Order: sequence, then C-alpha cells, then structure tokens
Amino acid sequence: MTTDSIEAADRLAQVRDAMGRAARLTGRTADAITLIAVSKTQATEAIRPLIDAGQRVFGENRVQEAESKWPALREDFPGLSLHLVGQLQSNKAADAVALFDVIHSLDRPSLLTALARAMDAADKRVPCYIQVNIGAEEQKGGCAIADTPALIAAARSADIPLLGLMCVPPANLEPAPFFALLAKMARDEGLERLSMGMSGDFETAIMLGATDIRVGTALFGERPAARPTPGSGRGMIRNSRAG
Repeated sequence: MTTDSIEAADRLAQVRDAMGRAARLTGRTADAITLIAVSKTQATEAIRPLIDAGQRVFGENRVQEAESKWPALREDFPGLSLHLVGQLQSNKAADAVALFDVIHSLDRPSLLTALARAMDAADKRVPCYIQVNIGAEEQKGGCAIADTPALIAAARSADIPLLGLMCVPPANLEPAPFFALLAKMARDEGLERLSMGMSGDFETAIMLGATDIRVGTALFGERPAARPTPGSGRGMIRNSRAG
C-alpha cells in the first residue's frame, strides 16, 4: 500500500468515525448516510487512493471537469456513483444527464425544462435534488425559499425523479438553523432526503437529518486552485462551494 493510499484510508476512516458518532445521536448509523467525496479540482492521481480505500460515491462541481476525469476512472473502477453538486447551466443539461447518476442543483424552471428534455431524449431518468438558496444570498445559486414548492410541483409534473432538497448555508453564520429549516421544508413536501453538510459542518447536518453529506477538504486535504474552464459562464461563476 502506498503512502497516498494509507493517508487516504486514514482520512476516510476519520470522516466515517465522525459520521457514526453524529448519526448515533439521532438513532441512525453511518451506513444510513451517503458520503459524497467532492473531488472538484482534484487530479485523478489524488482520487484513485480514495477509491482504493473503499470510497465509491464522488461529487463534481463542473460538467466539463468531470468529463475530463471520470470516464477513465469509471472504466477502471466499475460501480462508482457520480453526483453533480455544483450549479448547472441549462445548455449543459444533456451532458449532465449523460454523465451523472444524481444531480443536486436543480434550482430554476429553465433548468427543469432543459433537464426534462434531456432525460426524455436519452430515455434516462436522473434523480435530482432541488437546491434551495436557504440563506437568500444574491451571489449564490438555488431556488428562493418561497418559490421552492412551485418548482417541486413542476418537477413532479415533468416526471423528474426528486430525491429531496439540497442547500449550502451562509459561510459565516451558524449552519444549524438553516439545516433545520431545510429539513422542515422537505417534510412539508413529503421529500425524504437532505443533501446538506460539508467538511466543516457535516456532523451538525447529520444531527439535523442529513442523508447525504458533501465532503471535500476533510477527505482530500486542501484542494488545489481551480484551473480556468473554457466556456465558463453564469453557472461557473455561481457555483456552490462544496466540501
């Protein structure tokens, strides 16, 4: 086992131990929570040791970056699951449907229309989360809280499979109230899953009902600077922070 593999296994074990401690406080186990390893800006050489350590669910923020890394990784490691956890441009909907197993960032009617059209064309239904702008931050993607019920209803009418709600709370505020609000919104809409919690707050998120946590730094260490992506636009500027 290489040094990189040992370090990756240690980091993964530490995160899973923390998940287990938090889950037990709510009568759950770590196995009931999906750990999404957010590998944005990470090279394949950094991802492989974590796969070797047993991690099987990964998240990327950008379609183009994922396209450059994951086809080869999935060929080498069958059974991986890939989630899109960043903002999605409507003109990339077809690419996202082709590449990802789950999309966490459905946040507006125009994207819903593009995804429904892409899923129909591909004869493939990709499960989605509605991303809620839980802190009403102008610079951040996500559906406004008041508009979320209508978007949920529209997604259901369009036969887009909805798993639950996703949020990224404001960076400099206590996250617990925002997680609790998202959980209430999900209950009110009959949605069972909550994609919330990152490296700095996933234990709090789990205690407030998270079923999916998006962890990057705690698994990979400090991430390298992102390389410019050709053709970046609105969705790239407003990408959710993740991990």
